[in-house]
Amino acid sequence: MRFLALAGRRLLAAVPALLIILVGLFLLLQLAPGDTVDALVAQMGGADATMIANLRDYYQLNDSVSVRLGDYLWRLVHLDLGYSAIYGKPVALVIAERLPATLLLMGSALAIAFSVGMLLGVIAARRVNRWPDTLISSLGLVFYAMPSFWFGLMGIFVFAVWLDWLPSGGFESIDVSLHGLARVLDIAWHLSLPTITLSMIFLAIYLRIMRASMLEVSTQDFIRTARAKGAGETRVVVRHMLRNALLPMVTLIGLQAGTMLGGSVVVETVFSLPGLGRLAYEAVVQRDLNTLLGIVFVSALLVIAINFLVDLLYARLDPRIAATR
Repeated sequence: MRFLALAGRRLLAAVPALLIILVGLFLLLQLAPGDTVDALVAQMGGADATMIANLRDYYQLNDSVSVRLGDYLWRLVHLDLGYSAIYGKPVALVIAERLPATLLLMGSALAIAFSVGMLLGVIAARRVNRWPDTLISSLGLVFYAMPSFWFGLMGIFVFAVWLDWLPSGGFESIDVSLHGLARVLDIAWHLSLPTITLSMIFLAIYLRIMRASMLEVSTQDFIRTARAKGAGETRVVVRHMLRNALLPMVTLIGLQAGTMLGGSVVVETVFSLPGLGRLAYEAVVQRDLNTLLGIVFVSALLVIAINFLVDLLYARLDPRIAATR
């Protein structure tokens, strides 16, 4: 019952956070120079004053900011993200076409960063102040300091141009029609280099957090008690140390969900992936306000959902969380 109450409070707290994000971004975008009509006129190569006035009236750009904000929030209540003037179709449809690529990229990068970072962190903690710890910590520092765009460009040069092992970009092969398992493997082949690129920085963070957490937990009284009872070292590490050391790692997933989503903008641009990050960049350049707000709305929902699941998982790993809230 306490677990369900915790879940309900987390969901209720997410509503004002989402509202603040949307209203703040909407008002901030009003300060940016240019609008949708300016982008459309530039694409058409120019237009007369009458056409420009008609376009501004059609897209309700002559209304006050408060009226447009109220209209936008009212449409959101009805799950209407509006119409994209640049892409010529509903924003929901545009986002639905781009969302799978971003979800696959984020999910695979997070899985690699978390699992490999956890493994390397455990190895470094178990071999502290020895050569494995020194090597792993040095690699983590290098990965953390390396910009993702530079790593992506070097990956393209080495693995796509020089060795010709991996494709240099794209989500899947467009010269052949694949279905079923063949298409899944083709997408995985195309996403392998972008996934590794996005996961490097986060892998470095996870391994350092896991190393520090393991070292801290290893000094606790319950670890000494478990060893005094005759428990094997593998059992002590897996059943006692690892579960408690995972708590900061799980918390970090929720905190870095938004950061990883932001990092996908650079990775998707470098590798020409049709995802939300690249779509957001195109919407900013083309002043497509409805599309940009729709991306922020979906991204905020995604980050809130990830943090909600992290809170529930955290409560499962540490029952004291649900008992005290």
